[in-house]
Amino acid sequence: MVISIAQILLLSLSLSLYIYVTQPLFSSRCTLQDPQNQNCIKDMANSLHVKEAIVVKPSEPTPTSVLSLSALDSQLFLRFTIEYLLVYKARPGLDQGTIAARIKAALGRILVPYYPLAGRVKAKSDGSSLEVVCRAQGALFVEAVCDNTVNEFDGAPRYVSQWRKLLSFYVADVLQGAPLLVIQLTWLKDGGATLGVGFNHCVCDGLGSTELLNSLAELAMSQARFSDLKIKPIWDRHLLDPIKPCRSFSLSHPEFNRVPDVCGFLARFSNERLIPTSVIFDKRWKNELKRLAVSMSLPGEPAYTSFEVVSAHVWRSWARALNLPSNQILKLLFSINIRDRVKPSLPSGYYGNGFVLGCAQTSVKDLTEKGLGYASKLIKRAKGRVDNEYVRSVIESVSQKRSCPDSVGVLIVSQWSRLGLERVDFGIGRPVQVGPICSDKYCLILPVQNQTDAVKVMVAIPASGVEKYDYLVKSPYS
Repeated sequence: MVISIAQILLLSLSLSLYIYVTQPLFSSRCTLQDPQNQNCIKDMANSLHVKEAIVVKPSEPTPTSVLSLSALDSQLFLRFTIEYLLVYKARPGLDQGTIAARIKAALGRILVPYYPLAGRVKAKSDGSSLEVVCRAQGALFVEAVCDNTVNEFDGAPRYVSQWRKLLSFYVADVLQGAPLLVIQLTWLKDGGATLGVGFNHCVCDGLGSTELLNSLAELAMSQARFSDLKIKPIWDRHLLDPIKPCRSFSLSHPEFNRVPDVCGFLARFSNERLIPTSVIFDKRWKNELKRLAVSMSLPGEPAYTSFEVVSAHVWRSWARALNLPSNQILKLLFSINIRDRVKPSLPSGYYGNGFVLGCAQTSVKDLTEKGLGYASKLIKRAKGRVDNEYVRSVIESVSQKRSCPDSVGVLIVSQWSRLGLERVDFGIGRPVQVGPICSDKYCLILPVQNQTDAVKVMVAIPASGVEKYDYLVKSPYS
């Protein structure tokens, strides 16, 4: 099914040709030059039929205004779409038409308190930051059917963009008038369903977007009004703007520093085919990693968290599998929630970008030779650096210097297992799988159904290193 530009325009979307919603769909990892393109063409033509594509506007009048985004929201590296894929099993007696109608109606209702998400993002005229033009332009809702079944989502996809069609509205430039929120409900041939969701990352982070999704689900399952919601959305983006007058900070920010590319790192990730991988760490395995990390640390060192040891183990496995030169500098970047680290704390319901990047940095030689305890300690120390002063320093840096994370030698880890995506229930039960639309080079830590102590780690690895990575990540003592 092709959703053409003409059809989108007829839906009253003010879009330009930077947006394409076509089938087959090719992402940056699925191009005509990519050896995988035959798989892309075959799977994308796999009988996806769009039943409806409609712009949903707020169900009640909302303010017409222009709202400024914060310095953190306006960062260059956040100008993309967060894309979630939630997979649901079939339920006997489920009326698909009723579910779709409820979600559409709830979307219109949630866009009243979350009215900025019915707007459009653009750069301010002076280029200093971003803003949202709020004129109730609306969000996009798509309902579709396809030939896939729930069981096909159990493991990693065969290639990066295999599930692209399940959020078939792809935005190449988020500042050119695209909807800030896109929801695609796709019914599977076995009666199950997927929910593909896209949020403009300039407007909300993982926690904020998940709070909205759970509130949307609550409205879809009941006749409650948005005034009855447990979490009330708060804008207040000024709380994360630079302090006036400008202050001078002496703190260093390795996440923004450039390091030499001594091995063609960027070219490798651009030119080599990436293979998605998936591995589950259950409670027993996480505890074993903790014991191993402690055994390789000095006496009296603080205990390590599950995130620290799992991230450290994946980072070391990734580095060893890539066979990088020993003098290449590597970084592990990961988001740190600052809602309770800044002073004053951000209010409950704040759905803007409330995080900064933690950065663990070392050489390939040290990361691979010094063991799990060393890597875990680097991550713990990176987390411990982030306090109010550090956050204010980041805000000053991104607003005054336009600082942006480096890509050389970088593995980015994002922890979706703590967001609450596994609780999103629109009346069809909780999702049996939670993951990304496209499994790319970013490492995601995901929840596992009915295993609160387990996590799934997904990351795409260059084809030349994927077998070695798969062996290493499953062999903590190797």
